[in-house]
Amino acid sequence: MTQQKRITAVLGPTNTGKTHYAIERMLGYRTGVIGLPLRLLAREVYDKIVAVRGPSVVALVTGEERIVPPRAQYWVCTVEAMPEGMAADFLAIDEIQLCADPERGHVFTDRLLRARGINETLFLGSDSMRGIIRALVPEADFLGRERMSQLVYGGSKKISRMQARSAIVSFSVENVYAIAELLKRQKGGAAVVMGALSPRTRNAQVELYQNGDVDFLVATDAIGMGLNLDINHVAFSATAKFDGRRMRSLMPHELAQIAGRAGRGMSHGSFGVTGEAAPLDDGVAQAIMDHRFAPVKKLIWRNPALQFGQLDALIHSLEISPSDELLVKAREADDLLVLKTLAAEAEPRARASDAASVRLLWDVCCVPDFRSISSSEHAALLGQIFAHLHERGELPEDWIARHIKHIDRPQGDIDTLSKRLAFIRTWTYVAQRKGWTRDDSHWRETTRAVEDRLSDALHEALTQRFVDRRTSVLLRRLKQKEAMLAEVNENGEVTVEGEFVGRLEGFRFSQDKSAAGQEAKTLKAASLAALTPHFHLLADRFYNAPDTEIDFTEQGGLMWGNTAVGKLVKGAEALKPTVKAFVDDEAGADVAEKVTRRLQHFIDRKIATAFEPLFNLSRDETLTGLARGFAFQMVEGLGLLPRAVVANDVKSLDQDARSALRKHGIRFGQFTIFLPLLLKPAPTRLRLVLWSLAQDLQEFPEAPPAGLVTVPNMSSAPQGTDTMAGYRNAGERAIRIDMLERLADMLRGEDSRGGFEAKADMLSITGMTLEQFADLMAGLGYKAEKGERVKVKSAPAVAAAPAEEAKAEADVSVEAADEAPAPEAKAEAPASETPAETEAETPDMEVFYSFTWGGNRGGNARAPRQEGDKPRGKGKPQGKPRGKPQGGAKGKPQGAQSFQARPPKEKAIDPDNPFAAALMGLTKKD
Repeated sequence: MTQQKRITAVLGPTNTGKTHYAIERMLGYRTGVIGLPLRLLAREVYDKIVAVRGPSVVALVTGEERIVPPRAQYWVCTVEAMPEGMAADFLAIDEIQLCADPERGHVFTDRLLRARGINETLFLGSDSMRGIIRALVPEADFLGRERMSQLVYGGSKKISRMQARSAIVSFSVENVYAIAELLKRQKGGAAVVMGALSPRTRNAQVELYQNGDVDFLVATDAIGMGLNLDINHVAFSATAKFDGRRMRSLMPHELAQIAGRAGRGMSHGSFGVTGEAAPLDDGVAQAIMDHRFAPVKKLIWRNPALQFGQLDALIHSLEISPSDELLVKAREADDLLVLKTLAAEAEPRARASDAASVRLLWDVCCVPDFRSISSSEHAALLGQIFAHLHERGELPEDWIARHIKHIDRPQGDIDTLSKRLAFIRTWTYVAQRKGWTRDDSHWRETTRAVEDRLSDALHEALTQRFVDRRTSVLLRRLKQKEAMLAEVNENGEVTVEGEFVGRLEGFRFSQDKSAAGQEAKTLKAASLAALTPHFHLLADRFYNAPDTEIDFTEQGGLMWGNTAVGKLVKGAEALKPTVKAFVDDEAGADVAEKVTRRLQHFIDRKIATAFEPLFNLSRDETLTGLARGFAFQMVEGLGLLPRAVVANDVKSLDQDARSALRKHGIRFGQFTIFLPLLLKPAPTRLRLVLWSLAQDLQEFPEAPPAGLVTVPNMSSAPQGTDTMAGYRNAGERAIRIDMLERLADMLRGEDSRGGFEAKADMLSITGMTLEQFADLMAGLGYKAEKGERVKVKSAPAVAAAPAEEAKAEADVSVEAADEAPAPEAKAEAPASETPAETEAETPDMEVFYSFTWGGNRGGNARAPRQEGDKPRGKGKPQGKPRGKPQGGAKGKPQGAQSFQARPPKEKAIDPDNPFAAALMGLTKKD
């Protein structure tokens, strides 16, 4: 553009009338262009000019909206959408301080350096730009504007005490919604304004505020860019925001830009903080009030002279660094990132083989990522658009129609509608590009209609959620005072208007017991009414709390931290309990439902994680017949079944069925069928609770401490407690199921009929003394005969290998108890043989026990099998004593031999033996 005539920088704080001044100057010329930072603001300025000059001479051009009448004289645009090369008499750029913005600054800098009106050019913005404009545009004049009203700092104020006609600013959608809900409950409602809203939705929400339906506005920093509203006070609920790369604190001039929305015309305004935002530093607050900010030292720049001859040349030209020290190279923007992504792919690179194709690819890459899903998905969509345009010269109409039809659904909640609006903005932008579609006007109207429908639906959803019309009307008409305010401290103590009234425990209010009669009724009514917003906020916090903050007790209670918020209730199945939330009726059905839903989600996930092997077992469609039935029993038994209870079912399982069950980790032990993963502390603790619920127990047994091999006998607890705890009662102690099966593996190698003594490994894995072990063995069905003998002194050297072998034998899998025959008992020298006494002194004596199988005492399913079992002769003793007791009754062996009156019948082949099929075949051959 021609660089002549007047260039003026109109600088000053907010509420100085800079934009209004620019509009007046533009209308004084025959043609003019004004660039604005937001689509929302562009629409507002467009409406103002249309009201003065009519729609036939005013154009609106943004990324997603294009209204260009044939005789357009005045162009209202977003800065990015300003047409280049237009020789307009007047040109203005608003919010010129955005030249320093990390994301969009290079566009504003380009307009500062190159965009000019034929007769007049205006740059509008903060006074912090004065020095750098003087350096880069030396021919510019400066016009200072003073604020028309005062702006004062009001400090920190609670939302509940916020004055009418206030705007509360937040920087996340979640916080905007939370604050709006709080204002709905306390003040009757609030309008919501965010940059992501369409102009139609934003205008409808602003109208709610401007006409007095609500007295409060909740907004993002979108209101800081020139939106003119009747705001008396601006409160920051946060002073930091995510800028697309990281969380950062807002600079004083950024805070001032937003705070300056308070006060309009000659009306004074104030600003402050609320919620969890810390009070502003005195220096920062004073700088905002005085409009004194550090001057901008560097502007963001990107090379405007792009090279379209080759794809690599274009990328190189976009990455050139500025030569002026006042300019800083822009960080990699979305358009450049997409360009590099597509350039790395073979097909787009092959298509971009000439200057026209490279320019087309760059135009496609400039489509903004409104959806904000992921850079890869955005690049994929733009790659498809480029392929269609390059191949056909236009986008296929059926392809566009399918995408738009999927979006054109004005149903759903706020988040769903907001996402659809973001998606349609992409197609609205595409439809605005001249020549990309066969019928430009048709698709512009189509996308605009979809956006309008979604905008109206979103406005209705926002109003329904955040505005209580009846309450807001009553508050406005009656001009009543604020409702009584409740405060809850960290100890749960509730005060209303400064007076203690009781305690809040989770979602239940416990009233102060000192009040009585009418006073108590008044206190309760006031307390519950005042606590309503706290219940809702607390419910929101609880619903969004991670599972790590929630737990269950061993009595079935549900805790949020140290507060009881519910309990488990018996369900249709043991693994499907329901929950009962502890929520006062006065808190409302919404709160109760939200708390109940969150607790149910928690316990369902807890059970699914802890009992994953069981759920996998129940869902295995390959299990059929007896295997499926047995799997059902395992699920009903919560992963643990005493073998004696299902002995017949186990015998009925063939080897294929057992193999299928073992794939799920099931162990067929001699005493218990179990899933080892479910013996861990977490599943055990939860299993006891679920089992207790299913058994309708009034008091639930607690899980034993983790890591103990044996614990005190649980016979005094409800029957089955030991199994559900992962233990088995045996004598005065209960032994852990998996360790019991290891012990059974060791016992299988012993001569249980002739008698045997406890090995060191047996005592080691149980952690018991010899006397305790004897009691344990008695509980398992063995006879324990006590004796005394001369202690044998240990040999000077002991080979290490036998010890290693013993340990290896002790580590045999518990499944061996059910599958393999025991090795034949090895003959050992009688334990009573002692070295010849060389001295006359009294020999050292030791106590020992000899164990023999004593029948089914203790509840065993069967006696341990012996590989060498044969039919016995009538009345003949079977087995050989393992030692000669020296100190028993009358000096005779104590139970070291076992006698049987008649030989046992020949045993049938055990189906549990993995070699059963082979043995059966041998029998047939015989």
